[in-house]
Amino acid sequence: MSEAVAVEQKPKVNPNAPTLEKVLSVTHYTDRLFAFRTTRPQSFRFRSGEFVMIGLPGDNGKPILRAYSLASPAWDEELEFFSIKVEQGPLTSKLQKIQPNDEILLGKKPTGTLVLDALTQGKRLYMFSTGTGFAPFASLVRDPETYEKFDEVIVTHTCRDVAELAYSKDLIESLPDDPLIGELVGQKLKYFSSTTQEQFDRMGRITSLIETGNLFEQLGVAPLNPETDRVMICGSLEMIADTKALVEKAGLIEGANSKPASFVVEKAFVG
Repeated sequence: MSEAVAVEQKPKVNPNAPTLEKVLSVTHYTDRLFAFRTTRPQSFRFRSGEFVMIGLPGDNGKPILRAYSLASPAWDEELEFFSIKVEQGPLTSKLQKIQPNDEILLGKKPTGTLVLDALTQGKRLYMFSTGTGFAPFASLVRDPETYEKFDEVIVTHTCRDVAELAYSKDLIESLPDDPLIGELVGQKLKYFSSTTQEQFDRMGRITSLIETGNLFEQLGVAPLNPETDRVMICGSLEMIADTKALVEKAGLIEGANSKPASFVVEKAFVG
């Protein structure tokens, strides 16, 4: 009789399982906001403006994952994220304590609607953001394609306090020296920041600034025009709903990856 040969069963590998990426740097801006950079797998591809699932292992062994916008542009060799801190948050209560050389979980399937492909051709691009909703625009303002497609790019960032604007302010101020897009930015990019609580040069919710026309007056541009203007919106659910209503009132039509139009919102954004 021939002897049975035992075949060693290899454990099945889930091709969609998150990868472990090393934290390279962490910057805390306030007691509510921080940013961090991680390694990027060679095979990881995304379009500027998309989001991906990231997280940490949970206490019970199951990973805690949440959707996060990629704040780095598609060409960057590292990945960047801009996060809120929530003391009782299942993920952010732990994520805010990460240090360089720690590891985070990175999903493999980036997606999202805040991408240039979801917009039809226009002359001026508005990016309306509040809080950490600036993250996808941090990606898009560093992408040369944004400036190839539009004659003018206006990015707004509204927060409660001046200190919460530091991430966007520092990033925008660094762009003229960027070897890849520095020359484009000087001619085309306008940055408009405002606060809702602490005294500042520009105050008011972005919805109020749009509705009253103060935003366009201070920027020196005409009000929203569906013929020439394209809009991206990212922030709290309330902000998205209110801003979307104003944009639709101006005659713009919501688009998607499958059907590009004149404005898009990020439904998966949380923070």
